[in-house]
Amino acid sequence: MSAPTPAPIPTPTAPGGLPLIGHALRLARDPLPFITSLSAYGSVVRIRIGPTPAYVVTDPALTRRVLVSDAAGFTKGGKYYDALRVFLGDGVATVADDDTHLRNRRLMQPMFSKAHIAERGDAMVDQVRTTVGAWPAAEPRDVFADMNEITLATFLVAVFGADLPAHLEGEFTALMPEIMKGTIRQVILPPWITRLPLPANRAHADRVARLRALIDQAIDHHIDVTAPGSAAADGGSGAEACPYAAEAGRRQSGLFETLIGAEEQLGRRQLQDEAITLLAGAIETTGTTLAWTLYEIAGHPAVERRLREELASVCGDRPLRYEDLDQLPYARRVLQEAIRKYGVSWMVTRTVARDVVLGGHLVPEGADVVWSPYLHQHDPAYFPDPDTFDPDRWEADRVAATRGSFLAFGDGRRKCIGENFAWVELQIILATVLQVWPRFEVTSRPPRPQAVVTVKPDALAMEFHSDPAD
Repeated sequence: MSAPTPAPIPTPTAPGGLPLIGHALRLARDPLPFITSLSAYGSVVRIRIGPTPAYVVTDPALTRRVLVSDAAGFTKGGKYYDALRVFLGDGVATVADDDTHLRNRRLMQPMFSKAHIAERGDAMVDQVRTTVGAWPAAEPRDVFADMNEITLATFLVAVFGADLPAHLEGEFTALMPEIMKGTIRQVILPPWITRLPLPANRAHADRVARLRALIDQAIDHHIDVTAPGSAAADGGSGAEACPYAAEAGRRQSGLFETLIGAEEQLGRRQLQDEAITLLAGAIETTGTTLAWTLYEIAGHPAVERRLREELASVCGDRPLRYEDLDQLPYARRVLQEAIRKYGVSWMVTRTVARDVVLGGHLVPEGADVVWSPYLHQHDPAYFPDPDTFDPDRWEADRVAATRGSFLAFGDGRRKCIGENFAWVELQIILATVLQVWPRFEVTSRPPRPQAVVTVKPDALAMEFHSDPAD
């Protein structure tokens, strides 16, 4: 005879909830201390966002169950994704767990194969070197803005090709930070507030509409310049056409060509959704990681020295090449530690498809389940001294102790489809900054982590110098 199923354990509720708004004020005012504090109350902790309860998973093993072993019971949804869908639509990151997601992911997967990314690798290196080399020396710069600009420019070259109109890049750069702020506002505030015709709500809707219009322009331009008979595809016109023009046009078409070819299956609206999803990931997560990485390098001379020595041993005096990336393992560990320390995402949600017992606690059907990469990656049980920046914690003989708790790219069938691309872009940009600028230093106060969609620095200014340190 089988043993009786034990009764569910009462789920602890986080202290500090207020009438009507629940824990929304804590999430708005001090989200990172609040989310990391929940581990002290149990492996599953109940909070309220407005009147709606949510269940925060603080044990990475239980998060793995949500994402991998019992993923069918925890569908993509909840307030976080409801807010993201306002501007991402039903892109591969937000679309429901059904046949549509599976079809779209399969259509997009070839874009992010290592071989396909490698075809755009040298174009990405050239773009980054041009951008970084244009910075004036010894002038304070907003590093977070710079990293967003570089990641956006590199993304556009890789995905849409090298000839996108300049005004599109400028508008993308201006719109995305404000859209991200509006999105997290929708996550943490009660739904009845975000539905009111308030100026902030209207402004958010207007920015999202403008973003969609820009994406449509980028798609149309991409189709026009790569169509047979166009100047870009033909390499010119008449007697001046290059005999290798067709091949040159194909190389310049970018990774998005994969989806353009599938427009009949996806439809224009879906193409927009996928492009916006890629754009949001490229700017927000990659730019944030690079800003924090440069900040930590500037404060750790031994780390900077090892990075420069590794780069010099691989490249000598020549510029970086795409094929060099696999020979820079320490640079990758430095980037991974920046991702670990700063999140990059701090709150992600799922919706419970049926009543489930999670860690001994009953979570009812329809409830939001919250998991936090930031929380897991600051758990001292897996990452001793978690506030210390230590790239060596990712050495092979130490990394086994962290297994299962590094979840920056998610896991399971909804794991980030662009992880390969992200690592390539991160490594190219970091290596190029180090090559172009022998010295850089922080000129502002130490930045404070600010939880928006990602965990970004609230303010970070640096100067870049062409002369090495004394």
